[in-house]
Amino acid sequence: MDMQEDFEQYAEKAKTLPPTQSNEDLLILYGLYKQATVGPVNTSRPGMFNMRDRAKWDAWKAVEGKSKDEAMGDYIIKVKQLLEAAGLPA
Repeated sequence: MDMQEDFEQYAEKAKTLPPTQSNEDLLILYGLYKQATVGPVNTSRPGMFNMRDRAKWDAWKAVEGKSKDEAMGDYIIKVKQLLEAAGLPA
């Protein structure tokens, strides 16, 4: 399998994670996913009253320097860690 196929497979597995994941972990996954699929942040930062979207934007901005392959690799590793922590097969 190549990196893109692995990434897509783990993006599907991420949907099976229990809903008890921390917001921090979910934001890390979101930022890595956006960096891997879209690339660097291409929107302006949401206003301070839109805290949910602002947190997601900040998570994406935090990984802006990563290449597509780096972001995919980090995403896969993070999903594996969360699956294992939840007692699910990685």
